[in-house]
Amino acid sequence: MSTISFARGAPSLDIVDVGGLREAAQQAFERDPGGTVGYGTSVGYVPLREWIAEQHGVAVEQVLVTNGSMQADAFLFELLVRPGDPVIVESPTYDRTLLNLRNREADVHMVELETDGIDTAALRSLLETGVKPKLAHIIPNFQNPAGHTLSAAKRAELLALAAEHDFTIFEDDPYVAIRFEGESLPTMLSQDDAGKVVYASSFSKTVCPGIRVGYLVGPQAVIKQIQGIATNTYISPNMVAQSIVNQFARSGRMDGAIETVKNALRDRRDALVAALERELPEARFSPPSGGYFMWVELPEGVDVAELETAAKQRDVLFVKGTDFLLEGGENTLRLAYSGVTPEEIDVGVTRLAEAARSLGVAA
Repeated sequence: MSTISFARGAPSLDIVDVGGLREAAQQAFERDPGGTVGYGTSVGYVPLREWIAEQHGVAVEQVLVTNGSMQADAFLFELLVRPGDPVIVESPTYDRTLLNLRNREADVHMVELETDGIDTAALRSLLETGVKPKLAHIIPNFQNPAGHTLSAAKRAELLALAAEHDFTIFEDDPYVAIRFEGESLPTMLSQDDAGKVVYASSFSKTVCPGIRVGYLVGPQAVIKQIQGIATNTYISPNMVAQSIVNQFARSGRMDGAIETVKNALRDRRDALVAALERELPEARFSPPSGGYFMWVELPEGVDVAELETAAKQRDVLFVKGTDFLLEGGENTLRLAYSGVTPEEIDVGVTRLAEAARSLGVAA
C-alpha cells in the first residue's frame, strides 16, 4: 500500500508549471546574468522588489525580499519580540509560528479563531485587562491550519485595535492568491493609515515550494531595520531563485500557474468534503474557499495521537491539531489536500475512517 499524506501543505508536481519555470530560469540567465549570479544586497533582487512594490502600491523602500516567508517571519520577530513580550496569535495557529515565538520566550496569548477569523471581541477584552502586545500574528486568508478567512469587518476592527492599543499587526498572507470561491478582500496593509501593519507573503504556494522566495512589506523605518538584520544574517538572499521568480512573474506565466493550482485545489477540496461526509459523518468541518488546508473536529473523547498511530499503520499521514495549540485540541486534526489527487483523497479518507473505527468512533 502506498502512503497517502495529508500532512504537508505543498502542491503536487502535476500542478506546478515546470515548463514555465524552466523558461523563466533560462530568461533570468540570458537577460541579467550579472544580477542573477552575483551576491546582490540584503534587500533582495531589485527588479523583483520593484515588481512586488507595484503589486501592493507602495514605495520600493517598503519591500524586502527573503528566502521564503518563514525567514521574513523570523526577521520581524527578531526585531520586535523580546523575552517576556506579549504576542497575540490565533487559536489554532501555524505550528512553526508557535515554535519561533516560544523559542524567543514570548508571552504568547492565543485568541479563539472563528470561521470568520480571530474573535475580535475576545481580543478587545484581553487588551482591556492591560495586556500590551508587541504584535498580533494574523493569517487572514485560508488560515493555516484552519482554512478560515478573516472577514472585512474584522479586518477593520483589528486595524482600529492596533491603532488604539499601539501594536503591530503581522499580516502573514502566503495563501492570498489561492482563492477558488468568492470575492477577494482587501489586505489590511492596503487599509493601514497608522503604519501598524507589516505584511508577508510567499511564492512557495503559487510558483513552487522549492523556489523559497518570500517577502515583507511595511513601514519604511521597519523595513530599514530588518534590512540590517538580513545583512548580518546572510549579506544577500538567493539571487538565482529571486531572478527566476521575477522573470516568471513578468512573463505573464504567473496568472496561468495560479489558475491551474486553484482549479486543482477546488476539485481536491470537494473530494475531501465528499469523502468525509461519506466515511466520517461524525466529523465537523467548515469547507474553505481557498488555500491548502481543512480543520477537522472529531467527537469529544477521540484521541488524535492514537488516531495518528492507527492511521500510520494504514499508510495515511496527517497533522494533529494539538501541534497548532498551546493546550486542548486533542480531538482535532489538519488535513492538507494540496498534494494529493481526488482519487488519493478518496482512498486516504477511507483508510482514515477505518483507523477511527478501530478506536471505537461510531459509524
